[in-house]
Amino acid sequence: MKKKIVSLMLVSAMAVSMVACGSSDSGSGSSSGSTASSGDSASTESGSGASEGGDTLTVWCWDPAFNIFSMEEAAKVYQKDHPDVTVNVVETPWEDVQTKLTTAATSGDLSTLPDILLMQDNAFQKNVISYPDAFTDLADSGIDFSQFAEGKTAYSVVDGKNYGVPFDNGAVIGCYRTDILEQAGLTIDDFTDITWDQYIENGKKVLEATGKPLISMQAGECDLIMMMLQSAGSSLFNEDGTANIVNNDALKVVAETYKELKDAGVLIEVNSWDEYVGSITNGDVAGTINGCWIMASIQTAEDQSGNWGITNMPSLVGVDDATNYSNNGGSSWAVTANCQNKELAFDFLASTFAGSTELYDNILSCGAIATWAPAGDSTAYAEPNEFFGGDAVSAKIVDYATKVPSNITGVYYYEARDAVATAITNVIAGSDIETELQTAEDTVNFNMGQ
Repeated sequence: MKKKIVSLMLVSAMAVSMVACGSSDSGSGSSSGSTASSGDSASTESGSGASEGGDTLTVWCWDPAFNIFSMEEAAKVYQKDHPDVTVNVVETPWEDVQTKLTTAATSGDLSTLPDILLMQDNAFQKNVISYPDAFTDLADSGIDFSQFAEGKTAYSVVDGKNYGVPFDNGAVIGCYRTDILEQAGLTIDDFTDITWDQYIENGKKVLEATGKPLISMQAGECDLIMMMLQSAGSSLFNEDGTANIVNNDALKVVAETYKELKDAGVLIEVNSWDEYVGSITNGDVAGTINGCWIMASIQTAEDQSGNWGITNMPSLVGVDDATNYSNNGGSSWAVTANCQNKELAFDFLASTFAGSTELYDNILSCGAIATWAPAGDSTAYAEPNEFFGGDAVSAKIVDYATKVPSNITGVYYYEARDAVATAITNVIAGSDIETELQTAEDTVNFNMGQ
């Protein structure tokens, strides 16, 4: 089993999909020789390992405008009380992080790894389970994980141990063009704390009044499916790692709901990510439901300022533990086993991403919203956002994150997502739900070698 996992990861390391804000490497360039440094830090070549102890930490992450900017701001905050500490931030695209980690772990030579690296949340459990010797348990880090949203923290927990410090917020929000809703006699309140049945009825009113669907999604992807599923605290896997597809009652309701959305014309599917974003910013649809990072794309339509509002997502009907909250995307910081000064790495993370409202206030400018609950109480988070109708959206999103149910991703999360996406596509085309879910589970079981 372990050999099959390793083999699969070696093949697929370069094919891991990107979802969250800051998880795309578009525009970030190659990592070869590319370095972003903080303070008086010396440059390091991409691919170099951890710093040689002392007062220096080497960090791998991607996206200069988001993740790298945030880490550099963390270094500035920490250096106020620790002026002799240097943080070398090495720009490393996510695919390269995964490939370098896989190569180091399978070769048994961890010396090429940095002190700290950024890990996509949906890949965190997969990597820790597959390469446990490459990661450091954060039990002695001094970090109070209870201050983070439980659903976010769960992504980097394996066998009850914390291996990641939560970073950016992927809490799901419903975003709506309030001016379009008004034409149908609706307001943002009509989409708050509702069920999917109510959402569909509202969508029919908007469609009749304006000719616009409520929402668009990329065909063949299952982001909305996964958001719906997690909102009820359900997963594609059981705690023992076995597939949870055929007998997953919540997933059946999700599939039926998605089909109803599509059949009613309330949801339209587009062919690419660019078309998806364009359908929102061009006013082809009345809104979207996605991770809160989607606000950055929405705000590119500057002429629509003041005509947007956000609220929570609909809940599933007839499903135990259904909520109006979920997550999509995000990442967390990991301390590698190669870190030469773990006490410094622990203190740095505990004092910044797990302990500084100043840091989270500073990185709001790049759209990075905390899942660390104390940040939501700061003055900066209470500031009204004029684009979204003067609402204090940052504080609202932190609150949403605290209510997100946790889910289980495991080793084969991406393979299961793909299998379920195919199943849902076939269901929309008229295939039997039970048959398609059985095929999806059979595919996942084959991949797992069971």
